[in-house]
Amino acid sequence: MTMKVGLLHPGAMGAALGAALVENGHHVVWASAGRSDATRARAEAAGLSDVVTIAALASRSDFVISICPPEHAADVAGAVRDTGFAGGFLDANAISPETAKRIRPDVDGGVIGPPPRKPGTTRLYLSGSRAADIAALFSDTAVDARVLDDQIGTASALKMAYAAYTKGLSALLIALRETARANGVDEYLLEEWAISQPDLAGISEFAVTNAGPKAWRWVAEMEEIAATFAAADQPDGFHRAAADVYRKVAAR
Repeated sequence: MTMKVGLLHPGAMGAALGAALVENGHHVVWASAGRSDATRARAEAAGLSDVVTIAALASRSDFVISICPPEHAADVAGAVRDTGFAGGFLDANAISPETAKRIRPDVDGGVIGPPPRKPGTTRLYLSGSRAADIAALFSDTAVDARVLDDQIGTASALKMAYAAYTKGLSALLIALRETARANGVDEYLLEEWAISQPDLAGISEFAVTNAGPKAWRWVAEMEEIAATFAAADQPDGFHRAAADVYRKVAAR
């Protein structure tokens, strides 16, 4: 069944999710007001239709999907809510369960993996009362949509727990390499790694390369992970420090 879907906003991940929906026969719209030329190019390449404003997008959508930098998740949800939108709303942002509960979407989502280009690379975890409806939109696409349960916060909790390791470890590796350089022992560290941790030099180099263009976005994600840890009565300093690491990387 063809559905009308609003997408806010077509960044790298959002555009790829939108393209998967278009390929599945759905009509996907986006709002260009205030967006960059790069965003417009991604939206056009994905086959999305521009309706200019969020109000127009809401009026023409059965579902709205929010996928944006996590610090803007609440504002995007509020902008959609202010239009009087009565359809289904998926928040697929990297936010804590507590933030998801404050936003109050119909469906809570968390993406694990790169922008989907081929099957088997990207999972969209979903929870909430209409999770199965969102999963159905992505059936037979490169997006592996998986329903967890009917509770808001479950999908976000899984995303936070997963990213706590992957991006948290990357931040640690970036910081420890900088510390080794500052103390003049980076070469010796790499030599020791070659003996005892032969994969770690490559992993640390990838961490630096991968984080470079994305660090600005990961700052708020680390803060959301820290909030998730704190809510579970666990130390939140790990990921507040990781946020500082990515803040420095983004400022270079």
